[in-house]
Amino acid sequence: MSDVLLSLKGLTKAYPGVVANDHVSFDIGVGEVHALLGENGAGKSTLVKMIYGLVKPDSGEMVLNDAPYMPAEPRAARADGIAMVFQHFSLFDALNVAENIALGMENPPPMRDLAQRIKSVSENYGLPLDPFRAVGDLSAGERQRVEIIRCLLQDPKLLIMDEPTSVLTPQEVEILFQTLRKLKSEGTSILYISHKLEEIRSLCDFATILRLGQNVGACVPRDTSARDMAEMMVGAALKTPERGGRDLGPVALSIRGLSVPAPSAFGTALKDVTLTVHKGEILGIGGVAGNGQDELLSVLSGEVLCAPGEVLLHGDAIGQMNPTKRRKLGVLAAPEERLGHAAAPDMSLTENALLTGSVRQGLETRGMINWSRAKGFAEAVIAGFDVRTPGPGNAARSLSGGNLQKFVIGREVLQDPDVLVVNQPTWGVDAAAAAAIRQALLDLAAKGAAVICISQDLDELMEISDNFAALNEGRLSNPRSTQGLTVDEIGLMMGGAHGMEVAHV
Repeated sequence: MSDVLLSLKGLTKAYPGVVANDHVSFDIGVGEVHALLGENGAGKSTLVKMIYGLVKPDSGEMVLNDAPYMPAEPRAARADGIAMVFQHFSLFDALNVAENIALGMENPPPMRDLAQRIKSVSENYGLPLDPFRAVGDLSAGERQRVEIIRCLLQDPKLLIMDEPTSVLTPQEVEILFQTLRKLKSEGTSILYISHKLEEIRSLCDFATILRLGQNVGACVPRDTSARDMAEMMVGAALKTPERGGRDLGPVALSIRGLSVPAPSAFGTALKDVTLTVHKGEILGIGGVAGNGQDELLSVLSGEVLCAPGEVLLHGDAIGQMNPTKRRKLGVLAAPEERLGHAAAPDMSLTENALLTGSVRQGLETRGMINWSRAKGFAEAVIAGFDVRTPGPGNAARSLSGGNLQKFVIGREVLQDPDVLVVNQPTWGVDAAAAAAIRQALLDLAAKGAAVICISQDLDELMEISDNFAALNEGRLSNPRSTQGLTVDEIGLMMGGAHGMEVAHV
């Protein structure tokens, strides 16, 4: 057994209406990759925020290298050798890599020296970066490299990683794991949070499981199946989504030769996109982040308008209709960015339910809001999708990322759309919640809705989709049936092999 680097003893943190962490204790060894597992709302984020100095515990203690440790702020944590890569990147698109890294340093060296260090460290750890490239031009995987290199320049004793592979391709995941294994071999400890349990089994030496804020057990991941770990997290048997047979109906939504310019200098233009989705069909659209996913959803939702005949609903042109008009006709959407796009952070869940549900749920009449009905709709979403929150009066930002995701998806599904477009429907949610969301999409299609599921999770797309297409630099490949589709073919499609080239793989 390796020496203990960090020991947590009875850490407790409570907020109004919820105990986020309840006397949590465990040790992280030197040079150990330690997984922290749990459902959304289990207390993982609060716990790592206490370790990193963002949150002060109500009680309990921490011991780092045999000395008392209680950082008052992240600066103090970094000074003691604790670094953290957050799930949501904190980078400025208009600045280059070196400038972004300098902003996170207490006393950055001259830019030329810093650039050389970035180049040296990034190449040494197999994560090559050009220090002078604008961050806005980087892929999601390269952006994560910036965050990791920023941490590695601190020479950390403990590296905390929160959902590090959620936006990476399989190839980028393998590169990341090689880097983490190299860090481990050099004695760096890693606290790793992820809902991708097969990754946990491949990478991690030990796992601690949280449920409802308490430490409910531990395991050695390589000796434990992904299903067993998931069931330890939820405390019950895990339900696998049931696909069931369904017949496809007539065309519900179609796009014809759609081309839309990039919305910004760092956006992606859509180029001659054509697709058709039938009633009862789930069309899966895959691709590496930043290849036009957000732009496609914006066009389908009505946030970005196009020529009238480029988007058709049941054969009728809707390209010039705004989101409210499209919602009235049954076209609903759930974007990837939860806070700020899918939900207003400081508004209550009731108010957020009203924002998209007012038309189809009859939540207002002649300009007057029926708050009782709005609250009832929010409560139905909370109950139907197991959203962990004290109640519908809580602000959206008070929810964990996964619970807010469940609320956003549930809010749209419960409105019985004719067409639902979702981007990253299970991003950052635990295995049980992901299964429930996928089942909800399957059930929606079984009732006759057309579903367009945009996701970077290829396993998810293969599990629920009838047909699959890939976005690459704003171009959409010809759709293929998911039956018999191989990983090599998917890789070609995501890499930009379009049209008839893919059909003859």
